[in-house]
Amino acid sequence: MKNILVNLLVAIVSTSLTFYLLREHYTQVEYREVASPNVQLVKQEKEAPLNQKPRDWSMEDLPGDFVGVSKLATSAVVNITALSTTGYQMSSGSGVIIDRKGFIVTNHHVVEDGSRFEIALSDKRKFEGRLIGSDPTTDLALIKIEDGKGLPHMSFGDSDKVDVGQWVLAVGNPLNLTSTVTAGIVSAKARNINILRGAYSIESFIQTDAVVNPGNSGGALANTRGELVGINTAIISESGGYEGYSFAIPSNLVKKVIADLKDYGKVQRAVLGVVIGEVSQRMAKQNGLPDLNGVVINNVNNGGSAAIAGIRTGDVITSVNGVATNSVPELQEQVARYRPGDRISVEFYRKGKKYRKDNIILNSLSGNNN
Repeated sequence: MKNILVNLLVAIVSTSLTFYLLREHYTQVEYREVASPNVQLVKQEKEAPLNQKPRDWSMEDLPGDFVGVSKLATSAVVNITALSTTGYQMSSGSGVIIDRKGFIVTNHHVVEDGSRFEIALSDKRKFEGRLIGSDPTTDLALIKIEDGKGLPHMSFGDSDKVDVGQWVLAVGNPLNLTSTVTAGIVSAKARNINILRGAYSIESFIQTDAVVNPGNSGGALANTRGELVGINTAIISESGGYEGYSFAIPSNLVKKVIADLKDYGKVQRAVLGVVIGEVSQRMAKQNGLPDLNGVVINNVNNGGSAAIAGIRTGDVITSVNGVATNSVPELQEQVARYRPGDRISVEFYRKGKKYRKDNIILNSLSGNNN
């Protein structure tokens, strides 16, 4: 009996001590209701309309004012119809008005078979056009609208500052659909697709994925500021239509060619007087080059600009006037921007060492610098 009373007393004391300790030292946890945030599926902020690609309905995400750029560009892009002397349509394409006086830049292949040219503006006005000059080596041509005054036009942008991944607009008249605007990005620069004829043809295209089809030739490639950064020229296609690869002549080359056609009626072509090729990995290793960038000189023409300047076979040119020339098209484009008699600076590697030659006087195709 005594043991039972002792055990009961211990239980009572333990229980009392437990309640005392809980009351003195236990902090009650307060639970609050917290509102759950709205959960959204990634990139599903709104339902895509049926039968449309995502790119067609998410255009509000694009940078820049595409509406303003589109209005500016479409007003300056024209439709060109090349006619025979008897009025038969030989070809058609697009062109870009580049000043208020009515000078229009387009492709050589748009106008090469025509004798007369009919120019239609986006506002349906029509003019007669006169061919000022044409250059098959760059596929560019210059037309002048007769009696053109106060015409809408586009200003040239700097194609050297165009970056891969940058948004651009292609404006033209594809498949007889006038004043058509498409958007895309710059996919690559300095592309050579071996489409132009002639040993001295220049191909250093801006590649884009903006939709371009037959009829876009000669139209504008514009940046998001509404500047002309290229002239749409070609597509690569197995079907004959757009397949994601379109090419434009960079505006800096266009400016030089058009200035020549306006001032001289033909292109004043400067050459360095070399045969060039791409740098291979084996070549870079053998010659102590830091990387594969640059253009190797495979042959130097006797009496040419390069020979006079002391450039030798095996040298690797890396820049012209401070502009990097990492590939054959880039070197060709840089030299093509100058006229015979102009002076350039060239940086190059020779046997692992870097050199620079200043005041190299460029010659013409005929071998003189006049």
